[in-house]
Amino acid sequence: MQQQRRHELPGWNDHTWRRDFAIAEQCAALAPRQRRMIRDAMRPFRNTRAFALATIVFAMMTSGALPQQAGGPNAKLSIFDIPLSGVTFETGDTWRQGGETFRLYGVQSCIRGTSFTNAIGAKADCGEASLAYFAALIRDTKPRCSAIARSVTPPLIYAVCAAHIGKTTLDLGTILVTQGFAFAAADARGRPVNLSYAVAEADAKAHRRGLWASPDLPLPNAILARAARRDAAAPPRP
Repeated sequence: MQQQRRHELPGWNDHTWRRDFAIAEQCAALAPRQRRMIRDAMRPFRNTRAFALATIVFAMMTSGALPQQAGGPNAKLSIFDIPLSGVTFETGDTWRQGGETFRLYGVQSCIRGTSFTNAIGAKADCGEASLAYFAALIRDTKPRCSAIARSVTPPLIYAVCAAHIGKTTLDLGTILVTQGFAFAAADARGRPVNLSYAVAEADAKAHRRGLWASPDLPLPNAILARAARRDAAAPPRP
């Protein structure tokens, strides 16, 4: 598996926060019909008790442009596996395979280029830590995913994935957030895109799991919100 290095810190790329907030807004704006598509996509995994505990609870619909259904308005949902080769991990929530970019619905990884103090007291890249855990989890659990919606700007496909741990099937996003290596994505108003991930994040924080054990964790939603406020206060460009 390849790991693509790319700076994400908003100060280095002033389009980054716009991209991430646009993604969050589009996720939150999924129409009821598209939310039913997601439930249908996860139906094969509903027979397990573990999946029932990890059921995705979707945010209320907000205003804004809706992402298009993956594959076009009349296409069926695409169910796919993440292969063990030919995958490029861009962040701890986004990857490329088969010429397409995918992002986990409702998940926000730590931002690459930001630093935290790790378990041995050394400074490390927070985004790289998120990415490494994400890549290892995919390698070990061999997820099966469902494409649920397509974004034109930026061009990517939202997906929900089911990870296999022994005979148990769990939502991949729930694992990442519960273990403290990712966060619940928020929209531009600071509201969680996926309420169940917000609950999982609160539990990870309370138990100081994963990155939450750091005394100086650079919270990605806070970083993106500050960047948005700076941009809003800045004079218009000529």
